[in-house]
Amino acid sequence: MVALALTGLFAAVYGSQKNDATLALKQDDKAIPQGQYDPSSYADVVSKVSPSVVMIKVESKPQRSSMGDNSIPGMNDPFFRQFFGNRMPQAEQAPTEGLGSGVIVAQDGYIVTNNHVVDGADTVTVTLSDGREFKAKVIGRDPQTDIAVVKIDATGLPAVTFTDSSSIRVGDRVLAVGNPFGIGETVTSGIVSAMGRHVGLIDDGKGYENFIQTDAAINPGNSGGALVDLEGRLIGINTAILSRSGGFQGVGFAVPADMVSQVAESLVTTGKVVHGYLGINIQSITPSLKDSFNLKDMRGALVAQVTPESPASRAGIKEGDVVTAVDGHAVKDANDLALAVSGKAPGIKLALDVTRDGKTMTLDATTGTNPDAHLASAEVDNGGNDQGVLNGVGVEDLSKDTRAQFNIPEHLSGALVSKVDADSAAAHAGISPGDVILSINRHDITSAQDAIDLSSKASATGKTLVRLWSHGSTLFLVVDESHAADPNS
Repeated sequence: MVALALTGLFAAVYGSQKNDATLALKQDDKAIPQGQYDPSSYADVVSKVSPSVVMIKVESKPQRSSMGDNSIPGMNDPFFRQFFGNRMPQAEQAPTEGLGSGVIVAQDGYIVTNNHVVDGADTVTVTLSDGREFKAKVIGRDPQTDIAVVKIDATGLPAVTFTDSSSIRVGDRVLAVGNPFGIGETVTSGIVSAMGRHVGLIDDGKGYENFIQTDAAINPGNSGGALVDLEGRLIGINTAILSRSGGFQGVGFAVPADMVSQVAESLVTTGKVVHGYLGINIQSITPSLKDSFNLKDMRGALVAQVTPESPASRAGIKEGDVVTAVDGHAVKDANDLALAVSGKAPGIKLALDVTRDGKTMTLDATTGTNPDAHLASAEVDNGGNDQGVLNGVGVEDLSKDTRAQFNIPEHLSGALVSKVDADSAAAHAGISPGDVILSINRHDITSAQDAIDLSSKASATGKTLVRLWSHGSTLFLVVDESHAADPNS
């Protein structure tokens, strides 16, 4: 059996706080002269890029989760819920830790890695190539591209130089630098095997993939490491492998540097990444679909569904349309269109070339925001730096998927609890994953950011009144910070 695997040793909410910061990336797009490089050694290239690659260690605290899930037969039975007053017993999960890699992208401490490396981490520790260790803060994460940015308190760091990843050719020689299996910095070599790969791995197949494929060895722990050209310039962030055994078998994938830079800049300057949205379900065209729709060829993306009242609907796009170009740039397939739209911010006007019943037309559509996307979630406690009442609690915005998962009514507004540290005051008060925070000190909550902001303004007495929706019931709880376990004990 062939398995797709993310390559962090810890593969388990998204940074949403606005940052007053900028990200100055080093860029060099000069082409490498063809035929110039046939070295007997890559030592000079390695010495250039190695100082920019770091090891990332992540740890998560013990967490509590409701026993009212499918892991214990019968615990979802309404009789048992009534017996426990709709407040199910809590099960404590063991702490976890793992390793990955990262790349320094700015001299003032910004480091790029994979989202799946730091997802769910309570503490993040970065080890530089010179052996220095720093606690890192997660600046932001984008699950839809599997890119995250963390920051350490250091200056004068050796930042990597980016290059134009779209100019990379199949057959170009590349080096992968990272920390496989946590054994220390390791360099492997190979070539670019393919470009523009979409394998359905990121964000349960809903992510935006435009992978560089390489045969340079990538193994667990390499996630977040650098894929560089023979000038030592970054062309991608190593992310995943395709394997029958769980180990590397010649097929590795990296997120292109062009996508990395775009996402990283957005995470640093705004704390989030908002991808453009049209509101259509699309698919690539197969030979049978080509014949059924009387198309000349298989280029373009077939529209299978249009969401009512969406940007696509307002633009006049219909089911059965084939989108062949965006702003004059040809669309090869469904993934090509998804990447073209997702790379635009909301509010951008696009000219879409559309084929309908043999006729070609151009429709103007303005990108919107996906109402079901995970746009804003955050972890209130990151390395013990925050003092809010929700220390140790992860919160995220409600979405269509999470409402369905936890049977949350459509009319309910609030912040979904995604994780709770077992030793936190919130856990002692009875807050558990799957609950929805409706208000804090009688101030209504409408988003994860509301919960974060109000948490930081909690009562000086250390006791905070929290109103919750939990398993169909609404109740008040008092979170007493004096009940949190002493982390030094």
